[in-house]
Amino acid sequence: MSYHINLKERIQNNELIGFEIFQDYQGKAEKMLLYFQSEPKIRPILKNKIEEYKVMLKDINTRFEQITTGFSPISH
Repeated sequence: MSYHINLKERIQNNELIGFEIFQDYQGKAEKMLLYFQSEPKIRPILKNKIEEYKVMLKDINTRFEQITTGFSPISH
């Protein structure tokens, strides 16, 4: 299964517990980190896919008030 298909499936299954967006992650380009309940718990998203994930998270998860820079926990 592809990396992004797997991540999107995990998000749809409500395994996501939060995310962070870094403008300069470890001296590299902008990156989003997704945090999950189970292993692998942290999954990186490269800059070219961040907007796609922002839209998806906003559309499917009404528990987010807004998508912002910094840790955004999801309450169940």
